[in-house]
Amino acid sequence: MSDKASIAGRAEWLADANLQRLLEALSAEGEEARIAGGAVRNALLGEPVSDIDIATTNVPELTTRRAEAAGFKAVPTGAEHGTITVIAGGKPFEVTTLRADVETDGRRAKVQFGRDWKSDAERRDFTINALYAEADGSVIDLVGGLADLESRTLRFIGDAEARIREDYLRILRFYRFFAWYGSGRPDAEGVKASARLKDGLDQLSAERVWAELKKLLSAPDPSRALLWMRQAGVLTRILPESEKWGIDAIHGLVKTERDLGWEPDPLLRLAAIVLPDAARMAGLAERLKFSKAESERLLQWAGMPAPVSTWAEGAFAKMLYRGEPKGFVDRLRLALASARARAVEDDKALMEAGGFSRLLAFAEKWERPVFPVKGADLTALGATQGPKMGDTLRALETAWVDSGFALDRDALVERAADSLKTIS
Repeated sequence: MSDKASIAGRAEWLADANLQRLLEALSAEGEEARIAGGAVRNALLGEPVSDIDIATTNVPELTTRRAEAAGFKAVPTGAEHGTITVIAGGKPFEVTTLRADVETDGRRAKVQFGRDWKSDAERRDFTINALYAEADGSVIDLVGGLADLESRTLRFIGDAEARIREDYLRILRFYRFFAWYGSGRPDAEGVKASARLKDGLDQLSAERVWAELKKLLSAPDPSRALLWMRQAGVLTRILPESEKWGIDAIHGLVKTERDLGWEPDPLLRLAAIVLPDAARMAGLAERLKFSKAESERLLQWAGMPAPVSTWAEGAFAKMLYRGEPKGFVDRLRLALASARARAVEDDKALMEAGGFSRLLAFAEKWERPVFPVKGADLTALGATQGPKMGDTLRALETAWVDSGFALDRDALVERAADSLKTIS
């Protein structure tokens, strides 16, 4: 990439009439506005752009007045930090006044508004995140981000240790952005600084830690980033459950995802690097403040037995009925990925992979059968509500499952009638 790089022709969204009108409104009478950060980076890389942020010399009050004068809605989502969200054509644009940090505590920063683009760039975290683009697409690089983007180098702006002390979340962001955009080895100074300052991660909220880890695990291939996190002691700091278990399974899982067309799944990837122990997983889910759905899925996975490739489908169907099908699917996916990785040099593993693939296909298509007998059926036979009815229903269900779900309602009701006669 040359120093005269442009996103014109690479970013269809740049031609959006509302975006251009907003940039024009914010650039009148001596003020300036430029697209900033990730949208510029991703446009240059040919990657999708989800959010478009704008940096401007306008102070928040002026941003609001000019946006509203242009016919847009302005929402003060973070006015004290300089950010106004402008809704233009139904799309939100975060517009932030140029800033410099005047005080930081490792989590939050007190900022001072300014007009110096270089100072604004230098307060950002990484060089590839500090690029700006004019309305015509011309890219402004004040910190060497273009060269780093071309070489896929993830590098802190200025002194890595100083930048991390400003916000310890930058340790996790360093490895997350490396997973998504880096190649080769991560910047040595960044790795060393993260290792020295990893204790600062304890200051972060669980929600922030899990959000970053989930984004990292969603990268096309997070294996190199996880390796360097482990080397620096960062992974064990935020995920002690991964200690003495290893991250080697990630490689086989990523390859299997690509070969079989599976979508990258951060929770499945997390499961690949931690011990399937229900008690520890419950503690992990609570510590990192997982959502209810995330917690349930992780616990279902940990609670299922390790699959055996030679299981017969009939016996497996009974396990699925009595267990958690989604937990079995996750177990089987990881078992299949592991077997496929070993199959390169092990014929036995190749056979196992075939068995796990068969069971996985069965589990993914399996639909839970409905037990055909209800309490009303027993009431019609003269049974009364109570523990005996419950025991009878459970015994019938066990017989039905053991039959491979073959016994129909009539056969089961007949059994119930015989059972109730015996009881009476």
